[in-house]
This record gives sequence, C-alpha cells and structure tokens, in this order.
Amino acid sequence: MISFKGRHTPKAIILQCVRWYCSYSLSYRNIEEMMLERGIKIDHSTLNRWVVHFAPKLEKAFHQLKKRPGDRWRLDETYIKVKGQWKYYYRAVDKQGNTIDFLLTAKRDKKAALRYLTKAIGRNGKPGLINIDKSGSNKACIKQFNNDHNKRIKIRQCKYLNNIIEQDHRRIKRITRLMLGFKNFHSAQSTLAGIELMAMLKKGQMKKNIAGSLSPIEQYYALAG
Repeated sequence: MISFKGRHTPKAIILQCVRWYCSYSLSYRNIEEMMLERGIKIDHSTLNRWVVHFAPKLEKAFHQLKKRPGDRWRLDETYIKVKGQWKYYYRAVDKQGNTIDFLLTAKRDKKAALRYLTKAIGRNGKPGLINIDKSGSNKACIKQFNNDHNKRIKIRQCKYLNNIIEQDHRRIKRITRLMLGFKNFHSAQSTLAGIELMAMLKKGQMKKNIAGSLSPIEQYYALAG
C-alpha cells in the first residue's frame, strides 16, 4: 500500500492530478487551472512534487501485478530532452505492442544498452528473440549478455519490424511535448514511469485474475490501496 501520510490534500485529488498529467498532453499549469475551476487551489510546483514522488511508486506497485510479456521483443531508443540536453530513452515492446520495460540514460552506447537489457530481463524474464535496427551498441549488448549469463537470445536486425515500437515512441513524445523538457534527470525518470504506467493499464497489461472487470482508471486507483 502506498502511504499518503502527511499530505494535506486528499488522496483521491493527488491520484487524479498524477493520472491527468501522466495520461494527457497537459502542463502543470493546465492542471492547476482545472483544479481551481473545481474550487481546489493547488500550486503547479506541488503538482510536480506529487508526480515525482508517487508516479514511480505506482509503477512499481503495478509491476507486481503485470502480465508476463511475449518472448519476442522489439528494442529501440528515442530521445528525451533533460535540462536542455538530449538524453536516451531505451524501450521495448513485444510483438503485440505490450510494453516490456524502459530506462532513461545519459549516453547511447553498449554499457547503457546492457544496463537496460539487464533491467528488462530481470523484471520480465528472458526473451527468445530481440529485434533491433542497425544499432551496433544494441547488438553488442545482447551478445555481451549472452556471453556473461550463458544464455542464447537470438538477434534479428529488421528495421520495418520495429515500426510497432517507433509508433509507441510517438505516444511518449505527444505527452511530453507540453512539458517543454525536464528540469532534472530524476524528475524525468519519475514522470516517464507514470506515463508508461498509464499506457500499460490502457493496453490491458494487468493480470486478468486481478484486474477482473475493472476499467484501466479503476485499476489505477486500486494500485494505491
């Protein structure tokens, strides 16, 4: 259960604001105005603190209830601006488009790719095949992982098969566009966790025996306990 102890605002209001920010192309000032129309005065800086604090906790809680993805992955990276500089955002989906995992890194090299792959496999299990583009660092990291762990993950380099994840990147770009770049790395990581959480709920990635007949929004509120 996620603790809301010490917060002066009701839990439901906090969760609603975090959900809006991570689901739609809204700025903190947009949400500040929307809440004021409802008679609730919340400063945009407070909204930022809520997202940074609660979004990763909610994503972590969801991960315990997440369905295991397919064993054929599409891995790619995109760009996210942090403090005026472009950083690299590693992501993967399975062949059905379900989100595997994600990681924001400062560099785009074999070390960063291997860190992402280790995290993704640690949380989701080993895939049988990973499709990548012509990226040498991604290919090298998979080979390194196979050697280090005595595994055999097949590598396939076919650009058009990665269209599914490139389309999924666009959803991230659409939501982050109004954010005008993140102010620091920690804030970016936390907010992206919330954005990915909302997408996974909409994709129906919660285990069916837990989700039951709950809608994605109801599943989201249930994560907080």
